[in-house]
Amino acid sequence: MANDCIFCKIVAREIPSNFLYEDDYFIVIKDINPHAPIHLLIIPKIHIRSINDLKEQDKELVGNMFLVAKKMAKEQGVNESGYKVGFNVEKGGGQEIFHLHLHLLGGWKK
Repeated sequence: MANDCIFCKIVAREIPSNFLYEDDYFIVIKDINPHAPIHLLIIPKIHIRSINDLKEQDKELVGNMFLVAKKMAKEQGVNESGYKVGFNVEKGGGQEIFHLHLHLLGGWKK
């Protein structure tokens, strides 16, 4: 855990948050500054700063992030209407919290 990482503090339950999903490896929460009607964050429980810090052994973790996103899209009712998933990488790529997380956005009207 990074001492000053807000997501690490949420994972450790030092900062209260409503988990929409939790397993041994991930939590899912709503983004507090949503850019879509549905804007979720899939967050690994282990601290990885960004995509740039991924290692070979993280392949399975990243793959499983997408499976959690698929599950959450279905639970949120956007799996058929459509949704976006994406990573922001470093400040120039829009990353504001330096703990790897996957955005799931959807729920726009057609």
